[in-house]
Amino acid sequence: MFSLIAAGIAGVAGVFGHIKSRDFVGQKLRYTSLVEKPMLGVWAGVAATVAAAPVVAVLPIVGAGTAIAIGTGIGTGVALGVKDSKEPPKLLDD
Repeated sequence: MFSLIAAGIAGVAGVFGHIKSRDFVGQKLRYTSLVEKPMLGVWAGVAATVAAAPVVAVLPIVGAGTAIAIGTGIGTGVALGVKDSKEPPKLLDD
């Protein structure tokens, strides 16, 4: 029972991290030279996993899988946000 709840929490956290990081990188970091780094998504994912690990270690239901899901979600969101920022902006009529 608890493993199903933990998997749901990990999935929601991963998807939420992906969506928010993709929007942030695509909108806010579009004009910076930081998005030109090819390994930005990997480094963001590793940093998010390391930052989330102590937090999920003290929570009773979630564990290391949640930290990995958060890191993976943020890493893929950053990588796709970089890809989105390189495309020309779409007009409202398109």
